[in-house]
Amino acid sequence: MAFKYKLVEKLREPGNPTAGKNWRGTPASATSLSGKAMTRAATKNTTVAPIELEAALELLADFVPEQLLQGHTVTIPGLGYFRLTFKSKGADTVEDFDPKEMLYDVRPVFVVDRDFRKRVQDNIEFEDGGVQKDGISYATRMDYLQATNPGGSTPGGNEGGGSGEDGSFG
Repeated sequence: MAFKYKLVEKLREPGNPTAGKNWRGTPASATSLSGKAMTRAATKNTTVAPIELEAALELLADFVPEQLLQGHTVTIPGLGYFRLTFKSKGADTVEDFDPKEMLYDVRPVFVVDRDFRKRVQDNIEFEDGGVQKDGISYATRMDYLQATNPGGSTPGGNEGGGSGEDGSFG
């Protein structure tokens, strides 16, 4: 299955503008499915009704925070597990440690199951999703090259910026 990426020009070293820029691939994210659309798609060709899956997911969304607050790790079979993490300031002595003042940035974290991750990684194919530069989005890398090098040569030997002649797709 093809996953679109786009190229974005970014600093080589974030925070150091003198280090120059280079091109990085970033996900060209599609609009996410609504909950109802997701449950309809997930239950297609099954005996599970979309509303049943929706209800189960709502129960899970209520259950997970309760369990995390009790100190449990919550495993979702086949997907991964949730756990809580936080940051802490230091205290000079055990007596000086005040959890209300020194523990912060509490976050639930989801850790993906290894087999799930492997299924995604083994089946991914990347597809050109364009280029973004200086606030301008180009549909494909070829569109960017043609727009930034009009009349010049582009990779693949297409001279003149893609006139549609000689089998070009410009």
